[in-house]
Amino acid sequence: MTAAPPPNSFYARAANLVRRIGVPSAVLYAALLFDIVFTTQAALDEHGPHFVDFGLLPGIFAMVACALWAQQRAAVAGAAGAAVLVFSTLAIHAFDIPAYSSVLPKVTITEVVAGVLMVYYVARRARAGVAFCVVGALVAGCLVAVFGRYNRVSGIGSSSVIQAMLFGLLLLAGAVLPAVMNRDRGPKADPRARKLHRVNQLALGQWPLIGLLGFALIFEFGYTYSSNARGFPILFCSLVAAAIAVLSPRRPADAVLGIAGILLLSAVVTPFLHLRYDYPMPGGVPFVQVIAGMGVVVNLTRARGLSSSWPRVSVLSGVVALAAIVNSDKPDGLQSDPQTLSVLAFAAALMLGISIAVGLMLRSRDSERTTVVQSAVSEAQTAERMALARELHDVVAHHVTGIVVQAQAARMMAAKNPQIAVEAMGRIENAGVEALVAMRRLVRSMRGDAPAGSSEFSEQATTDLGADLRKLVESANHGVPTSMHLELPPDLPHEVGRSALRLVQESLTNVGKHASDATDAFVLAEVNGEELHLRVTDNGRRTAHRPAGGSGGYGLVGMRERVALLKGRLSAGRGPDGGWRVEAWLPLAATEGDE
Repeated sequence: MTAAPPPNSFYARAANLVRRIGVPSAVLYAALLFDIVFTTQAALDEHGPHFVDFGLLPGIFAMVACALWAQQRAAVAGAAGAAVLVFSTLAIHAFDIPAYSSVLPKVTITEVVAGVLMVYYVARRARAGVAFCVVGALVAGCLVAVFGRYNRVSGIGSSSVIQAMLFGLLLLAGAVLPAVMNRDRGPKADPRARKLHRVNQLALGQWPLIGLLGFALIFEFGYTYSSNARGFPILFCSLVAAAIAVLSPRRPADAVLGIAGILLLSAVVTPFLHLRYDYPMPGGVPFVQVIAGMGVVVNLTRARGLSSSWPRVSVLSGVVALAAIVNSDKPDGLQSDPQTLSVLAFAAALMLGISIAVGLMLRSRDSERTTVVQSAVSEAQTAERMALARELHDVVAHHVTGIVVQAQAARMMAAKNPQIAVEAMGRIENAGVEALVAMRRLVRSMRGDAPAGSSEFSEQATTDLGADLRKLVESANHGVPTSMHLELPPDLPHEVGRSALRLVQESLTNVGKHASDATDAFVLAEVNGEELHLRVTDNGRRTAHRPAGGSGGYGLVGMRERVALLKGRLSAGRGPDGGWRVEAWLPLAATEGDE
C-alpha cells in the first residue's frame, strides 16, 4: 500500500504545481483569479453602468506581470510597478471606474499581493541604495492609488486614512524585514536565512490551510473597514491565529493552547467593541479564527493521535462554546435560546469531527509512508550488507586462502628444497599485497567514499572476462595446477562478467582449501545461446578435511546469491569421476531491473 496520494489525484497535482511555480507565484495567481471573478461579477450586475468595472483589469494584469518580472529583474520591475499604479490610478480617476477596497482602500487584492512581492524581491536582491529608491517609489505609487481613486463626491475619511497607513506599514514591514534577513550575501550562508528557508518549507506543506486563511482574511479586512477602527483588535487576533495555525506543525500541542487563548481574548473583547452585527462571526468566532482552530486540531491529531489530543481539543471546544454564549446576536446579552445553542453545538461538533477525521487520515498516511520508507531503507541496508559480505568472502578470503596454501607448501618443502620455499615466500608476499588492496577497497566502499550509485567493487568489475580469468588462473594462489577453456564474446554484459569472475574465483578458492589431494583443476567458460556456462572441476578424491583456519560455510551461499540475482542456475557437488564440480548458467539478458 502506497503512503503518498495517487500521482494523478487533485491534491498531488495541486501540490506539484505549487512546488513548481513557488508559493509566492501561487498566491499571486490565486489573487488574480479572485479579482477576475469579482470584477466580472461587478461588471455584469445591476449597479452602475455595465462593463465599466473591466477597466480595472489592465492595471491588475500589468501588476501581475511586474511581480513575475521582479523574480529576475527586481529593481527594474519594481520601478515599472510603481509607474503602473500611478497610470492605472489616473485612468480610474479619469473614467470614473469604481475601485473596490481590500487590505488597502481602493486597491485590489492582486495589486496588494503584487506590490508586497515586488518590495520583497527588491529589498532582498537590489543594492541598498537602489532598493531604498525603488521601495520608496512603490510606496509613493501605493499612496497615489489609495488617495487618488476616490471620486470627487466621496472623499477618503480620516478613519480610512489611519487604517490605510496602519495596514500599509504592516505590509511594508512584513515584506522588508524577511527580505533583509534573507538578503543575498554571496557564498556565506546566514543562519537566519536557513531559518527562513525552514519556515518557507513549513508553509509550503500548509498551502491548503494558507489559501483558506488568505481568502478569509480578505473578507475580514473588508469588514474591518466597514467597522472603522473598532474591528482592528479582532483583526489583529485573527492575524495572530492565522500565523499560529500555519506554524502549528512545529509544536501542535502548544499551538492549540495558543489558539484557545487568542479565541478567548477575541470573545472577551468583542462585546466591548459592539461588533456583533457588523463582523463575520458565525457562532461568536470570526471566520479566520474558525479556520485556524480547525487547522491546529488537524495538525495536533495528525502528530499525536486522538488519545493524546483530546484534553487540549476539549479546552479549545470550551473556549468556542464560551464565545458562542458571550457573543450572542441578541440585544439583551448572553445567548440562552436552547434551539439556537443546539444548532451552534451541532455545527461546532461537525467541524470538530471533520478536523479530527482529516487529522487521523493524514496520520494514517504518514504512518504508511514511514513504514514504506523504513522498509525500503532496511532492504537497502540488508542488500548492501549482503553485497559487502560476498565481496569480503570472495575477494579477500581468496587471497588469504592463497597465503595459507603457499605457507603450507613452503613449510613442507623448506627442508627438502629451500629455493622452493623462497619462491613460495614471494608468492605469499604478492598475495598479501593483493589482500590489503582488496581490503582497502572494501573499507572505502563501507565508508561511502565511492561516488553515488557506484562502489569500489562495481568499478573493479571486469571489462574483459577472458583476460581476468587467465590472470586469476596464472596467479595460482589456490595452489593447484589449473587449465582452462574459454570461448567468450567481447561484449559480455558488465554484471554477468563480474559475477562469473567471482564464481570462478570462489570455486578455485574452495579447490585449494578442501581438495588437498587434487593435482589438476579445470575451468570452462563459454557462451551457449543466451547463457554463459561456467564449470570448475578438480580431480580430488579424498574426503574433504577441515581446512586451516576453518571454513565459514558461506562460499556456496554467496555463489547461490550471486546466481539468483541474475536469475541463473547453479549446481555444486561430486562429479562422475569423484572430484568436485561447480556449474553455473548465467542469462546474458539480465538487467538492473531484474536484479
